[in-house]
Amino acid sequence: MIRIRSFLKNQKGLTLVELLAVIVILGIIAAIAVPAVANIIDNSRKDAHVANAESLYNAARLAVVSENLNADPEDEDDFWTFYADDTATDRDNEVLNLVDERYLDSGPQNPEGDGVYSEANVEYNGEEYTVTLDEYFGEDGKTITEIRADGRDALEN
Repeated sequence: MIRIRSFLKNQKGLTLVELLAVIVILGIIAAIAVPAVANIIDNSRKDAHVANAESLYNAARLAVVSENLNADPEDEDDFWTFYADDTATDRDNEVLNLVDERYLDSGPQNPEGDGVYSEANVEYNGEEYTVTLDEYFGEDGKTITEIRADGRDALEN
């Protein structure tokens, strides 16, 4: 019985200073980690925009090959536009809806949480593919070559 009482008397807990030191250390770790996580989330959204552009490009390229579509790169007015939204298919005006023609399952989802893009299209002039996703790649879009070269930096916003 004497041993138990002496053991209980010698136990020490954390002092207030030790507890404050732990809280300060945790605060410093949180101050470093929160901005890093926010940056990772932002980069993931940018990567998703680039991946959506690649997906549209691949679907448009498949449509060009499958449908044997031609455009004269010397003629500014001769190009194909491929949409991935509710725009009707109109082959006479050189417009093709990638979703309706089953080159895409659905329009690409905007990673900003707004559902699908309001404008998702690819223009093909016989040489180059230009992708437009809302205004994320500028008002007139960017070529797939520029998007690939710039990666996340290709985004305007």
